Amino acid sequence: MATPTTAAPPRDTPGAGRRRPRAALGEPAVPYLMLAPAVVVMLALLAWPAVQVLGISFRKLDLGELVRGEVVWVGFDNYAEILTDPVFWSATARTVVFTAAVVAATVALGLGVGVLMRHLGAVVRTLLQISLVLAWATPIVATTTVFQWMFDQEYGILNKTLVLLGFDSFQGHSWFATGASTLTVIGLLVLWQATPFIGFTLYAGLVTTPRDLYEAAAIDGASPWQAFRAVSWPSLRPMLTLVAFLSVLWDFKVFTQVWAIRQGGPDGSSTTLPVLLYLKGISGSHFGVAAAVAVLMLVVLVAVTWRYLRLLVRSPETEL
Repeated sequence: MATPTTAAPPRDTPGAGRRRPRAALGEPAVPYLMLAPAVVVMLALLAWPAVQVLGISFRKLDLGELVRGEVVWVGFDNYAEILTDPVFWSATARTVVFTAAVVAATVALGLGVGVLMRHLGAVVRTLLQISLVLAWATPIVATTTVFQWMFDQEYGILNKTLVLLGFDSFQGHSWFATGASTLTVIGLLVLWQATPFIGFTLYAGLVTTPRDLYEAAAIDGASPWQAFRAVSWPSLRPMLTLVAFLSVLWDFKVFTQVWAIRQGGPDGSSTTLPVLLYLKGISGSHFGVAAAVAVLMLVVLVAVTWRYLRLLVRSPETEL
């Protein structure tokens, strides 16, 4: 008698009989909730003070109004006063030229230092890196004081060295007699302090490039300059854009060095926009006018860095 055969149970197939779990309620909002505290802090520290400055720029806020707590709205009078002041336009042109010159020199020198560290031996490279870190870590006021001593008219080591080398015309030469020479000294000071950061940043970009690519370029008969353009430059270009953008931001608002050297002198010929902002606000107690200068500084800075902003936003190579 044949025994009845029982059908084999169906095999479980992946996903068979299973329902896809539904996303928990509010799960898409979790990343935004995690970012919310940081966004709130940034708005409190950055956005709200910016709104306050913008509001103050439309008010007459001198020392009297500040003490009495009066709110006197004057509309665009502060902007009209600044925009019709030739001192503002000369300070703006001076700031833009100074920033462009210092940024170009800093990026070029930093690139040279980065390439140099890439080809030095371990011991010499370590000594150079220690020297760069010490120059970078020295406080701004201390470095400014050292530069004042170096360029002093009577006792500066620079004038004495030039005289010993046979340049007698530099006996008692004043490096701060004109605004151009004063800003040149300040530019050298900023260059001294900013080069280490850019040099280390670009050196980090160079060491990430595989050595095999350089060896392949050498086998193909490429010269050092051709190897740099074909191998190093693609790795450095995003970082160069980034450090140039940061340098523009930093050098545009340089205040400590300019003020400590000659307070914008002689006769205001080295006054930049940050110094003008200080003179209008803290020194002159015209806080409404100073706020208008701050807003116009932001407009000029955005206009100067607009191209860099577009490159940083659009270039996928800058995403780290």
